[in-house]
Amino acid sequence: MRAIATLLSVLVAAMAATAPVAAQSLPGTVTSIPTPDGYQLNAYVSVPAGQGNGPFPLVVMPSSWGFSYTEYVGEANLLASNGYVVISYSSRGFGTGCALNPECGYIDIAAPLTVGDVSTVITWALNHTPSNPQAIGVSGISYGAGTSLLAAENDPRIKAVASMSTWADLAASLDANQTPSQQGIALLSFSSYMGKPGTLISQVNQDVLADNYQAAVSAVLADPYTPGRSPITNIAKINANGPAVFVANDFEDSLFVPSQLINFYNQLTVPKRLMFSHGDHTTAELLGAAGLPNEVYSAVNSWFDHYLKGINNGIDAQPPVQLKSQTGVWSDFANWNAVQQGAVTYNLTKPASCGLLYQCTGSLSSGSGGNWQYNVTGGYLTAATTGVVLLSGALTGYLDLPPPVALSLVNRWNAGVWVGPVATQTENLLGMPSLQVTVTPASNQFTLVAYLYSVNASGIGQLITWKPYTLANAAVGVPQTIDMNLEATNWEIDPGDQLALVIATDDLRYAGVTPFNSSLTFSASAETPSTLTVSLH
Repeated sequence: MRAIATLLSVLVAAMAATAPVAAQSLPGTVTSIPTPDGYQLNAYVSVPAGQGNGPFPLVVMPSSWGFSYTEYVGEANLLASNGYVVISYSSRGFGTGCALNPECGYIDIAAPLTVGDVSTVITWALNHTPSNPQAIGVSGISYGAGTSLLAAENDPRIKAVASMSTWADLAASLDANQTPSQQGIALLSFSSYMGKPGTLISQVNQDVLADNYQAAVSAVLADPYTPGRSPITNIAKINANGPAVFVANDFEDSLFVPSQLINFYNQLTVPKRLMFSHGDHTTAELLGAAGLPNEVYSAVNSWFDHYLKGINNGIDAQPPVQLKSQTGVWSDFANWNAVQQGAVTYNLTKPASCGLLYQCTGSLSSGSGGNWQYNVTGGYLTAATTGVVLLSGALTGYLDLPPPVALSLVNRWNAGVWVGPVATQTENLLGMPSLQVTVTPASNQFTLVAYLYSVNASGIGQLITWKPYTLANAAVGVPQTIDMNLEATNWEIDPGDQLALVIATDDLRYAGVTPFNSSLTFSASAETPSTLTVSLH
């Protein structure tokens, strides 16, 4: 990736015009934009050619984590040909050769200096290009996406935002239910070496190298700037500034899970749009950044056309919540509450009919769940798995190949398994399934990982969604009722298939805390049933 970025930088520099920015022709020019604290931001500037003197709407694009300004050159040129001034720039601490360049600054994980760079670029553009100060947008993927949302909180000049594969709540993304995503954190840590790590990310890198992911999370959470790193913390500022906010993520995003973005979206009172499709971090929109045909970027460009140019293209009248199934079918909704309609609650029954090797299976029953207990031995991996960050989600999105499981191979000594009724017609499972389960631990801490599968007649399941949950300082021997939402989805269930719920205590994606060989007891009663609630359309 670094070699590709370097090659693209050379090509872009070779193509850049030598004329002043205001008079250049596409594909644009490479420049450096000074920051107030003495560093330089490498940037690619593209201005409309042959379309008059402007002023033109301005779109600023901060780069993703580990990338440079070359990331958005294709989209920048496309927008410029459509009458926009566009500046794609390397986020502070990143860019070609940044690790050895004293002028490029340090990675601060979206702290105030990085967020302030967006405003610095906007001001530079207004002084050096024919940009319209009344029509300013920001757009980005991943790190650039979160930075764009944070900038919209702090700079009222921003009128529209397009944020893809973004975080809104950093803790809920990388430490969901107090369970660190060790694969996700490691990915961010190792890719930071593509730039110049600052103090905080250097501490995180040390913790990751020591295989201490809880310490890495704690270091970030203890930093005084961390509350401000999550756009949801100061969402009232976005609502007060009033920019139109477009957000799009993938259901299987390895870094920034859907639920944290849904919570953010629901609290927005500005013009807004939410798109989810299947895939992993950046897979749905990355080709669009290169200027290639892309569903997400097509919507982004229409968003800017309407809210920056005032074009009546109807995007403001469309249902704002759009969810794509794994079969490629989009479903539209007026709001998130409409997604969650059609809820069906199943009671978990006692795993029975054990058969060979104690392979007990319970039911997801529309009737009473009864009073029961079921013991498992924790700390073991099972055949159920969330897969590998980036790879598994990409296979789901591109090839409809989610992580599979042979349900008969899930060891019931180490996990609970419950199977629902056979579907008699095609149904879409939408939104966030919710799980309530009572657990009595034999140790003072434990981790649960809940998996929801669609299982065919051969007993082979496809992973629909999942969620971890960790409880520290638990009361030993005392029942704990856990309430949790699994991640959002839009999943088409075929006739003849069944839902299957697996609850285990370990998964390679997460830094769990269940002691090896410790005992956990699942249970239910009339007063406190264990249930799974799903929305079926």
